[in-house]
Amino acid sequence: MEHVELFFKSIFIDNMVFAVFLGMCSYLAVSKKVTTAVGLGAAVIFVLAITVPLNWLLDQYLLQPGALKWLGSEYASLDLGFLSFIMFIATIATMVQLVEIVVEKFSPSLYNSLGIFLPLIAVNCAILGGSLFMQSREIETFGLALNYGISSGIGWFLAILAIAAIREKIRYSNVPAPLRGLGITFIITGLMGIGFLSFGGMLTGGDEEGEPTTEPRAEVQTIQTEDSKEMANNIKTIE
Repeated sequence: MEHVELFFKSIFIDNMVFAVFLGMCSYLAVSKKVTTAVGLGAAVIFVLAITVPLNWLLDQYLLQPGALKWLGSEYASLDLGFLSFIMFIATIATMVQLVEIVVEKFSPSLYNSLGIFLPLIAVNCAILGGSLFMQSREIETFGLALNYGISSGIGWFLAILAIAAIREKIRYSNVPAPLRGLGITFIITGLMGIGFLSFGGMLTGGDEEGEPTTEPRAEVQTIQTEDSKEMANNIKTIE
Protein backbone atom coordinates (compact mmCIF):
# COMPACT_ATOMS: atom_id res chain seq x y z
CA MET A 1 0.00 0.00 0.00
CA GLU A 2 2.90 2.35 0.75
CA HIS A 3 4.29 1.81 -2.76
CA VAL A 4 0.91 2.58 -4.38
CA GLU A 5 0.40 5.76 -2.33
CA LEU A 6 3.90 7.02 -3.11
CA PHE A 7 3.41 6.16 -6.80
CA PHE A 8 0.32 8.34 -7.24
CA LYS A 9 1.55 11.17 -5.03
CA SER A 10 4.78 11.50 -7.00
CA ILE A 11 2.94 11.43 -10.34
CA PHE A 12 0.24 13.97 -9.62
CA ILE A 13 1.86 16.24 -7.05
CA ASP A 14 5.64 16.37 -7.46
CA ASN A 15 6.83 15.94 -11.00
CA MET A 16 3.81 17.19 -12.92
CA VAL A 17 4.14 20.52 -11.12
CA PHE A 18 7.92 20.48 -11.64
CA ALA A 19 7.42 19.80 -15.34
CA VAL A 20 5.01 22.70 -15.72
CA PHE A 21 6.72 25.34 -13.60
CA LEU A 22 10.45 24.49 -13.49
CA GLY A 23 11.32 22.34 -16.49
CA MET A 24 10.20 25.12 -18.82
CA CYS A 25 13.07 25.04 -21.31
CA SER A 26 12.70 21.56 -22.78
CA TYR A 27 9.06 21.38 -21.70
CA LEU A 28 8.04 24.24 -24.01
CA ALA A 29 10.54 23.63 -26.80
CA VAL A 30 9.93 19.90 -27.36
CA SER A 31 6.17 19.94 -26.77
CA LYS A 32 5.27 21.17 -30.27
CA LYS A 33 4.72 17.60 -31.50
CA VAL A 34 3.45 14.54 -29.67
CA THR A 35 6.09 12.27 -31.22
CA THR A 36 9.05 14.30 -29.92
CA ALA A 37 7.31 14.75 -26.57
CA VAL A 38 6.94 10.98 -26.24
CA GLY A 39 10.64 10.47 -27.03
CA LEU A 40 11.84 13.02 -24.50
CA GLY A 41 9.34 11.78 -21.91
CA ALA A 42 10.63 8.22 -22.27
CA ALA A 43 14.20 9.50 -21.83
CA VAL A 44 13.20 11.37 -18.67
CA ILE A 45 11.52 8.24 -17.24
CA PHE A 46 14.71 6.25 -17.85
CA VAL A 47 16.98 8.91 -16.34
CA LEU A 48 14.82 9.32 -13.22
CA ALA A 49 14.41 5.56 -12.78
CA ILE A 50 18.21 5.22 -12.65
CA THR A 51 19.32 8.43 -10.93
CA VAL A 52 16.84 8.56 -8.03
CA PRO A 53 17.79 5.09 -6.65
CA LEU A 54 21.51 5.79 -7.23
CA ASN A 55 21.23 9.12 -5.45
CA TRP A 56 19.33 7.38 -2.64
CA LEU A 57 22.31 5.06 -2.16
CA LEU A 58 24.68 8.04 -2.18
CA ASP A 59 22.50 9.85 0.34
CA GLN A 60 22.17 6.87 2.67
CA TYR A 61 25.78 5.64 2.62
CA LEU A 62 27.77 8.80 1.92
CA LEU A 63 26.00 12.14 2.38
CA GLN A 64 23.85 11.92 5.51
CA PRO A 65 25.33 12.75 8.95
CA GLY A 66 26.96 9.58 10.26
CA ALA A 67 26.50 7.74 6.97
CA LEU A 68 30.21 6.87 6.81
CA LYS A 69 30.15 4.81 9.99
CA TRP A 70 30.43 1.70 7.82
CA LEU A 71 34.05 2.78 7.17
CA GLY A 72 34.82 2.83 10.88
CA SER A 73 33.95 4.64 14.08
CA GLU A 74 36.42 7.44 13.32
CA TYR A 75 34.32 8.45 10.28
CA ALA A 76 30.92 8.38 12.02
CA SER A 77 31.04 12.09 12.87
CA LEU A 78 31.63 13.24 9.28
CA ASP A 79 28.81 15.08 7.48
CA LEU A 80 29.14 15.34 3.70
CA GLY A 81 25.66 16.78 3.14
CA PHE A 82 27.14 19.89 1.51
CA LEU A 83 28.13 17.69 -1.46
CA SER A 84 24.52 16.67 -2.22
CA PHE A 85 24.02 18.96 -5.21
CA ILE A 86 27.38 18.12 -6.77
CA MET A 87 26.93 14.36 -6.36
CA PHE A 88 23.32 14.36 -7.57
CA ILE A 89 24.11 16.45 -10.66
CA ALA A 90 27.15 14.28 -11.48
CA THR A 91 24.98 11.15 -11.37
CA ILE A 92 22.31 12.78 -13.54
CA ALA A 93 24.85 14.04 -16.10
CA THR A 94 26.36 10.55 -16.40
CA MET A 95 22.99 8.92 -17.04
CA VAL A 96 22.00 11.61 -19.56
CA GLN A 97 25.17 10.96 -21.53
CA LEU A 98 24.29 7.27 -21.59
CA VAL A 99 20.75 8.05 -22.84
CA GLU A 100 22.14 10.36 -25.52
CA ILE A 101 24.48 7.65 -26.81
CA VAL A 102 21.69 5.04 -26.90
CA VAL A 103 19.18 7.35 -28.66
CA GLU A 104 21.75 8.45 -31.24
CA LYS A 105 22.65 4.80 -31.93
CA PHE A 106 19.17 3.30 -32.25
CA SER A 107 16.97 6.27 -33.28
CA PRO A 108 18.89 8.94 -35.22
CA SER A 109 15.66 10.63 -36.35
CA LEU A 110 14.50 11.11 -32.76
CA TYR A 111 17.99 12.27 -31.78
CA ASN A 112 17.93 14.93 -34.52
CA SER A 113 14.41 16.08 -33.62
CA LEU A 114 15.28 16.45 -29.92
CA GLY A 115 18.47 18.33 -30.76
CA ILE A 116 20.13 20.22 -27.94
CA PHE A 117 17.26 19.54 -25.55
CA LEU A 118 18.27 15.92 -24.97
CA PRO A 119 21.59 16.79 -23.25
CA LEU A 120 19.76 19.63 -21.47
CA ILE A 121 17.99 16.94 -19.41
CA ALA A 122 21.14 17.01 -17.27
CA VAL A 123 20.29 20.51 -16.05
CA ASN A 124 16.52 20.09 -16.07
CA CYS A 125 15.11 21.20 -12.71
CA ALA A 126 12.54 18.39 -12.79
CA ILE A 127 15.30 15.75 -12.93
CA LEU A 128 17.24 17.23 -10.03
CA GLY A 129 13.94 17.86 -8.25
CA GLY A 130 13.19 14.14 -8.25
CA SER A 131 16.36 13.42 -6.24
CA LEU A 132 15.86 16.41 -3.93
CA PHE A 133 12.24 15.42 -3.24
CA MET A 134 13.43 11.89 -2.53
CA GLN A 135 15.90 13.30 -0.01
CA SER A 136 13.40 15.67 1.64
CA ARG A 137 10.70 12.98 1.89
CA GLU A 138 13.23 10.74 3.68
CA ILE A 139 12.32 7.67 1.64
CA GLU A 140 13.29 4.65 3.68
CA THR A 141 14.10 1.82 1.26
CA PHE A 142 15.77 1.31 -2.10
CA GLY A 143 12.54 -0.16 -3.50
CA LEU A 144 10.58 2.96 -2.58
CA ALA A 145 13.28 5.11 -4.16
CA LEU A 146 13.03 3.12 -7.40
CA ASN A 147 9.23 3.43 -7.28
CA TYR A 148 9.52 7.16 -6.71
CA GLY A 149 11.94 7.64 -9.61
CA ILE A 150 9.77 5.73 -12.10
CA SER A 151 6.52 7.39 -11.02
CA SER A 152 8.13 10.85 -11.10
CA GLY A 153 9.23 10.18 -14.66
CA ILE A 154 5.73 9.08 -15.57
CA GLY A 155 4.38 12.31 -14.11
CA TRP A 156 6.75 14.38 -16.26
CA PHE A 157 5.89 12.25 -19.28
CA LEU A 158 2.14 12.80 -18.81
CA ALA A 159 2.61 16.53 -18.37
CA ILE A 160 4.64 17.05 -21.55
CA LEU A 161 2.38 14.67 -23.49
CA ALA A 162 -0.69 16.64 -22.41
CA ILE A 163 0.74 20.02 -23.43
CA ALA A 164 1.97 18.59 -26.75
CA ALA A 165 -1.49 17.23 -27.57
CA ILE A 166 -3.10 20.55 -26.68
CA ARG A 167 -0.60 22.52 -28.77
CA GLU A 168 -1.20 20.28 -31.79
CA LYS A 169 -4.95 20.84 -31.50
CA ILE A 170 -4.71 24.56 -30.83
CA ARG A 171 -2.64 25.04 -33.97
CA TYR A 172 -5.86 24.82 -35.98
CA SER A 173 -7.92 26.94 -33.58
CA ASN A 174 -8.85 30.59 -33.95
CA VAL A 175 -6.46 32.04 -31.38
CA PRO A 176 -6.28 35.87 -31.14
CA ALA A 177 -3.21 37.18 -32.93
CA PRO A 178 -1.47 38.68 -29.83
CA LEU A 179 -1.70 35.33 -28.02
CA ARG A 180 -0.47 33.03 -30.77
CA GLY A 181 2.66 31.02 -30.10
CA LEU A 182 4.17 31.22 -26.64
CA GLY A 183 1.42 33.51 -25.33
CA ILE A 184 -1.37 30.94 -25.42
CA THR A 185 1.14 28.23 -24.44
CA PHE A 186 2.02 30.03 -21.21
CA ILE A 187 -1.67 30.49 -20.41
CA ILE A 188 -2.36 26.78 -20.95
CA THR A 189 0.73 25.88 -18.92
CA GLY A 190 -0.46 27.98 -15.98
CA LEU A 191 -3.92 26.41 -16.08
CA MET A 192 -2.36 22.94 -16.21
CA GLY A 193 -0.18 23.79 -13.21
CA ILE A 194 -3.20 24.89 -11.19
CA GLY A 195 -5.01 21.70 -12.18
CA PHE A 196 -2.10 19.49 -11.11
CA LEU A 197 -1.79 21.30 -7.77
CA SER A 198 -5.45 20.51 -7.06
CA PHE A 199 -4.53 16.81 -6.90
CA GLY A 200 -2.62 17.57 -3.70
CA GLY A 201 -5.78 17.93 -1.64
CA MET A 202 -7.35 14.84 -3.19
CA LEU A 203 -4.40 12.58 -2.36
CA THR A 204 -3.36 14.00 1.02
CA GLY A 205 -6.60 15.34 2.50
CA GLY A 206 -7.51 12.19 4.47
CA ASP A 207 -4.15 11.44 6.08
CA GLU A 208 -4.93 12.79 9.53
CA GLU A 209 -7.22 10.73 11.69
CA GLY A 210 -10.10 12.49 13.30
CA GLU A 211 -10.34 12.72 17.08
CA PRO A 212 -12.80 10.39 18.79
CA THR A 213 -16.17 11.97 19.45
CA THR A 214 -17.37 9.73 22.29
CA GLU A 215 -16.83 12.28 25.05
CA PRO A 216 -18.78 15.15 23.43
CA ARG A 217 -21.68 12.78 22.77
CA ALA A 218 -21.64 11.69 26.42
CA GLU A 219 -21.75 15.34 27.49
CA VAL A 220 -24.74 15.99 25.22
CA GLN A 221 -26.58 12.99 26.66
CA THR A 222 -25.87 14.22 30.22
CA ILE A 223 -27.21 17.69 29.40
CA GLN A 224 -30.34 16.20 27.82
CA THR A 225 -30.93 14.01 30.92
CA GLU A 226 -30.60 17.00 33.26
CA ASP A 227 -32.99 19.04 31.11
CA SER A 228 -35.57 16.27 31.11
CA LYS A 229 -35.38 15.93 34.91
CA GLU A 230 -35.80 19.69 35.36
CA MET A 231 -38.80 19.68 33.02
CA ALA A 232 -40.39 16.81 34.95
CA ASN A 233 -39.93 18.69 38.25
CA ASN A 234 -41.52 21.80 36.78
CA ILE A 235 -44.55 19.78 35.63
CA LYS A 236 -44.98 18.29 39.11
CA THR A 237 -44.78 21.77 40.68
CA ILE A 238 -47.47 23.10 38.34
CA GLU A 239 -49.75 20.15 39.14
